Parts: sequence; structure tokens; C-alpha cells
Amino acid sequence: MNQLRIERRTLLMAAMAAALPAAIPLARAAAPWPSKPVRLVVTSSPGSGGDVFARLLAPGLQAALGQPFYVENKVGANGIIANDFVVKSNDAHTVLFAPSSAIVINPFIQPKLPYDTQRDLLPVGQIGLSGIFLVANPETGIASLADLVRYAKANPGKLSCGSWGNGSSGHLALEGLKAHYGIDIHHVPYKALSTELSDIIGNNIPMGFMDIASPVPHIRNGKLLAVGVTGTQRAPATPQVPTFTDQGFKFDADGWYGMFLPAGSSNPEMVERLNQALVQVAQSADIRKKFEDQNMALPAVKPAAEFARSIQSDMKIWGGLAKLADLKMS
Repeated sequence: MNQLRIERRTLLMAAMAAALPAAIPLARAAAPWPSKPVRLVVTSSPGSGGDVFARLLAPGLQAALGQPFYVENKVGANGIIANDFVVKSNDAHTVLFAPSSAIVINPFIQPKLPYDTQRDLLPVGQIGLSGIFLVANPETGIASLADLVRYAKANPGKLSCGSWGNGSSGHLALEGLKAHYGIDIHHVPYKALSTELSDIIGNNIPMGFMDIASPVPHIRNGKLLAVGVTGTQRAPATPQVPTFTDQGFKFDADGWYGMFLPAGSSNPEMVERLNQALVQVAQSADIRKKFEDQNMALPAVKPAAEFARSIQSDMKIWGGLAKLADLKMS
């Protein structure tokens, strides 16, 4: 009888041991996201607005989710390089932090994107709300849209304006200006905002559209003139700079930054966890002040579904402007 009990116990233990390897992957699959460090991929160069904002958010996201968030810059092609990197990563621990232009403009001007923006990237949450600056070297004397129009009409074809790439929101804003006022300005695309900024300060190029953060210290110390800012409101750290609408050119499209997960390796639970972490971080008074110090308003983070709907609305606005400007990149 005792021998029979021993044999039955031995068989039971053997069966449990055999089942254990199969159970381990199930336990791993059920582990909450994130289960390892998260790579936060930024579309712009180190020191640019997007890079600064991502680095401000990273510690709070780490505290909320229990894993390190580290920033990696993938620069160029108006965000296409970064977007494609995240999509191709097939890794839910690779998160995209991108400006609105990289999401809502590229599909209209790039006929051969290596990914499908709406299919391959899952919207998680919008971070911040702002316009973009038009700044000029002080030697130009261009301190307002009126100055710009007067100079451009007196010197047709002789004025150049930079942006952070063909098809960027800065590029489209320039095309909108040209169409509205009937002026001829040559567009100069840059790969990196830092290079564009250096060239404007050095007067290698007279003016350019820039993100909302990078030019601020140079506006304050007089190395740059702020011609105006796009969007529905003046920027918090530079309230003295009028909007384009204030100056008679209605340009109310706001820019933003957003987080996205690769659709192929992510699920709604991951989206919700990251969205809730963003909500928590954005409620921090310290983070809000740091964003405002960088000239970015930080409204409450929308639910992911609402963010996705707002992207569709923005696509209609920017897509219409791209069509008006007849922009198509080869």
C-alpha cells in the first residue's frame, strides 16, 4: 500500500515538472507592461524642443511604470526615420515621441511612406500644445509680419527661410505665408533644428521657422528677433510675441507632441497603461512649470481614443494646406 502511494506521488510530481516549462511562457506573457526598460524614440536632434520635452517626461514615466525610460534620437526626413524605426522594431518597449507634423502631414506629401501611419502606430496620448516660431536675425530688421512682407516685396526672390525639413509644419506655414501675401521666399530645409538655429544666429540664413522652445533664450538675449508664433494662443514663456492671427494672418493650427506604440506588438492594455502614466505625469505642478519654462502649454492629457479622433481632425487641416501648397515629395 505504501509502495502504491509513493508511486502515485512520484507520478504526480513528474507530471507537475513536465508542465512547468509550458507554464513559464504563460506567466511571462501575463507580466504587466512594461517588463523591461523602455526606449523613447525622438524625431529631433539633442537639445531641440522634442528632445527636451521627452527628457522631462522620462523620470515621471519611470516612477509611474517602474521601468527606466531612456531617450534615443532618430533624426531626419521630418520624422519618417524615427516613425519607421518604431514601426519596424516590432517591440512594445520602443515608444515614439513625435511632433504633430511627423504624424498628420507626412501622409499627404510623401507618396511612398515605408509604413502606414494610421495602421502601424497606435495613438497613446497628446503632450503639450503650442505653435511654432518664425524668427529672424537682427541684421534683417524683420521684427513683424509687416516687416517681412515689406522686405519680401521690395526684394522678390532674394529672401530665404529655413525649417526643420521638407514637408514640416514650418515648411507648410511658410507656403501659407507666401500664398496669403503673394510673396516669393526660398525655402531651405534642415535635417536638424540645432543646425538651423546656428545658421540663423550666424546670419548664414536670414530667418526660419523653429520649434517653440529652442529659440527662447536667444530671443531673450537679443540674438534673434521673434517675428511671430502660429497657433491659437501666445506661448507662455514669451507672451510678448504676437500670434500670426494677431498680425492679420489667421493661422490657428496648433502643434503638439504625442506618444505612439507600434501596432504590431502592442495591445489596448499597454496603450491604457501608458496613457494613464502620462495623465499622472502631466498633473505634476513641477512638470507643468518645466514645460511652461520651455514655452509649451501642458493641458490635461486626453484619453487615447479622443487623441486618435483629434489626429483625424488635424489631418484634414494640414492635408488641406499641403494640397493648397501643392506639396509632394519625391
